[in-house]
Amino acid sequence: MSAHTAHLPATETHTPAALGYRMPAEWEPHEATWLSWPRPDGISFPDSYDRITPTLAAMVDALADSESVHINVCDAAHEALVRSHLGQVQAKSDHVTFFHIPTNEPWCRDHGPIYLTRDAAPRMAIVDWDYNAWGWKYPPFDFDDDVPKRIAEQQKLPIYFPKMVLEGGSIDVNGAGSLLTTKSCLLNPNRNPDLTQKDIEQRLRDFIGVTNILWLGDGIEGDDTDGHVDDLSRFVSRTSVVTVVEEDENDANHEPLETNLHALHGMTAEDGTPLEVHTLPMPHKIVRDGQRLPASYANFYIGNAVVLLPVFADPCDKWAVAVLEKAFPSRRIVPIDCRELIWGLGAFHCLTQQQPRLP
Repeated sequence: MSAHTAHLPATETHTPAALGYRMPAEWEPHEATWLSWPRPDGISFPDSYDRITPTLAAMVDALADSESVHINVCDAAHEALVRSHLGQVQAKSDHVTFFHIPTNEPWCRDHGPIYLTRDAAPRMAIVDWDYNAWGWKYPPFDFDDDVPKRIAEQQKLPIYFPKMVLEGGSIDVNGAGSLLTTKSCLLNPNRNPDLTQKDIEQRLRDFIGVTNILWLGDGIEGDDTDGHVDDLSRFVSRTSVVTVVEEDENDANHEPLETNLHALHGMTAEDGTPLEVHTLPMPHKIVRDGQRLPASYANFYIGNAVVLLPVFADPCDKWAVAVLEKAFPSRRIVPIDCRELIWGLGAFHCLTQQQPRLP
């Protein structure tokens, strides 16, 4: 199937799942990590752009011995600016390739391509979900919505259009048929008001290749995405998850996270195996300008050789490192201070999107 023919609407017998495609788990081998570098005039980091670029450069540097990094920039001037940011902190950059694909904001997990793989040719494809900036919260978003199509054209890959709004941070998969998500986000009427839960589940099955959809409830306070699962619970193996808990019963996050924890203990993987549930702490509340920020250790990114972990100069940082060291014994856990980055209401998982490596 050519990239051109894959632009046609998928029929029931020609959906990616019917054609043998699936979305690999994040811990499966990567060819590259995609980023969309923030624009100085963007709205994600008001008055703090210069304070977050060292954190972004540290992220790029930490991936140098793990995999290639592909960075979307608006144009040659933006590329030169990013190169200067990397150079200022002596970040490694030989593993970096720049793509002149303009974006509105840097959250590549949500607007970037979701890659699918299969054994038959063409072995890789892209799903281009509709994107509306988390329920029309931050227009304009036309550049962001166009990113998967632009990348598919550059890479000459088939592309499929489910005709449904979905951000990458709202789902997490184990690569074998199970998918975690939240009702507070995916069933929010600001995403797909004309689709029922059954409709949404069918599209997830058809376009990601999952069979077992696991629904959690509400997200954490301060999360402007209406409850992305990548701030809550993540697969760390086919049958194991980590999930954040808040021990302070007076904290607004305590009850919803307890509810999610209880739900996970009753869930199984696609073959009926009960999920093994490990808990991550929540950092202490971070408030800036009267706004609670959605700081969460669950927003880590799994690279080939490293796990990038957001930390917050918090007593729980070391606890979070220890949990992930146990979950990923073959990878190096890289804690990076995200006290400035979280002002943009996201961290490393929100900023990244993996491109699988074909065996």
